[in-house]
Amino acid sequence: MATGDGGAGRLARRHLDAASSEPLHPAARETLLAALDAGWADPRRLHHEARNARLLLDNARAATAEALDVRPDEVTFAASGTEATHRGLLGLAQARRHVGRRVVQSAVEHAAVVHAARWWGEPTEVGADPLGRVRLDELAGAARGGDVAVAALQSANHEVGTVQDVDDLRLPDGVPLFVDACASMGRRPLPARWDAAAGSAHKWGGPAGVGVLLVRRSAAWESPFPDDDRADHRASGFENVPAALAAAAALQAVVAERDEVAARQRALVARVREVAASLEDVDVVGDPDRRLPHLVTFSVLYVSGDRLVAELDRRGLAVASGSACTASSLEPSRVLAAMGALTQGNVRVSLTRTTTADDVEVLCRALPEVVAELRADPA
Repeated sequence: MATGDGGAGRLARRHLDAASSEPLHPAARETLLAALDAGWADPRRLHHEARNARLLLDNARAATAEALDVRPDEVTFAASGTEATHRGLLGLAQARRHVGRRVVQSAVEHAAVVHAARWWGEPTEVGADPLGRVRLDELAGAARGGDVAVAALQSANHEVGTVQDVDDLRLPDGVPLFVDACASMGRRPLPARWDAAAGSAHKWGGPAGVGVLLVRRSAAWESPFPDDDRADHRASGFENVPAALAAAAALQAVVAERDEVAARQRALVARVREVAASLEDVDVVGDPDRRLPHLVTFSVLYVSGDRLVAELDRRGLAVASGSACTASSLEPSRVLAAMGALTQGNVRVSLTRTTTADDVEVLCRALPEVVAELRADPA
């Protein structure tokens, strides 16, 4: 996505880090501006302004539910995808605290899941194959034993894009499943199999500071944190009503256009994969077919990921490196390590909904040059 240069002679910017944050969708911007004037009041109160805010919050919940094909009463808005993840996972575990404090999870889960599991009790980690696919039979086997509070399996990987076969997972009776859908929500339909799930609005073009927590009506869930007096017992604090409504508007828009956008992004990502794979000592990682359409990750031997990012940024190309949960490539990617993939010099390219073929070609021309320059000067 090329952006305006802001002045003659200045370099146009191309944002290719949508997996970290997608630019605000026009539907979200329009809705947010309108809702700021109508949805500022506390939706718990009984006066006219509060009732308006409550109506907007209910509308946001209904629109989100419709886009995700869930029930409105299964939708809660949190302050971020991380908070939604923590509440979803730990709420399922809290409801089964009498069973045990063990959490079974895959080795390629987002750090938000890993940290929550460690905070709760005793995590048991199950590996993934070289394409990033979680070994479902091992996950199901690890969930046996009678002391497992909850199992966690992502819908798609946030670093390499591999889609997990969540609906093929067969857990022992009674063990609930938490699904981290932050990387895929809006881009792919939700799996059918989940007891609680989480999404993050800024990853689909909604405003930052809005997470979506889904809890099945039939699921046993208890708040693991201090109680609040919100109308929704799964929420805490004052809901950002305008932002929630804007997030819902963006979600409906991206779901309506996702087939067309995904087809275009797949073709563009295939071009990046082709160029990256043609370079010597470069490893393109993740499942080549069962993957998020907008994302590709590759590792470049003998080159620092931070230097790669900095040099591409100097040329107007914004990409990511290192673990998706850290700011620096100096900390190796836990996901790539779990896959047995090269962790040195890794780059994640993720396309926005407006990324063009020209944007991708600029990257494809720059990449071989930058790799060669950095390898020639390894300082």
